[in-house]
Amino acid sequence: MDRLKIVKAVQMILEAIGEDVDREGIRETPERVADMYAEVFSGLKQDPKEILCPVYDENHDEIVLVKDITFYSMCEHHLVPFFGKVHTAYIPKGKVVGISKFVRVVELFARRPQVQERMTSQIANLIMDQLKPKGVAVVVEAEHTCMTMRGVQKPGSRIVTSAMRGIFRDKEATRAELMALIQGQRGNGG
Repeated sequence: MDRLKIVKAVQMILEAIGEDVDREGIRETPERVADMYAEVFSGLKQDPKEILCPVYDENHDEIVLVKDITFYSMCEHHLVPFFGKVHTAYIPKGKVVGISKFVRVVELFARRPQVQERMTSQIANLIMDQLKPKGVAVVVEAEHTCMTMRGVQKPGSRIVTSAMRGIFRDKEATRAELMALIQGQRGNGG
């Protein structure tokens, strides 16, 4: 990441909107923004395939769900945040991976200029390709500040996307069981 180029660009933006770049509260803003961008976009240089290893032999063939993974990302259209929760599930086929790896996968894809639809598919595709499970499901619920603080200005509105692979796409009962787990329902009577 070219930190100096970011500093200069932020100075130019501040000048362009009519701000005094030498004002005390603004003076260090370009450096702070450069530091923030290094953190927020840290997923650009990482290889996602390295995250989902090692895998372990395990005879488990039921749903494994990691839900409510909080994420923050930047909309590539306006460079403002979108944030929310990701729910990832898979049904192993003899191979499992440490569950913290799913959090790391979400973080990696969220830490790039992004759109929610792509991020949802990227997470599902990586898990499917690397673990070769019976199925993968990813559901993302997010609020987009490009809609809530500007444009249509509708705070509280959420976008929900999903990516279903394998058995989650092919078997309605399996998909319904997953959705009940995500929504917190248990057994008959919820």
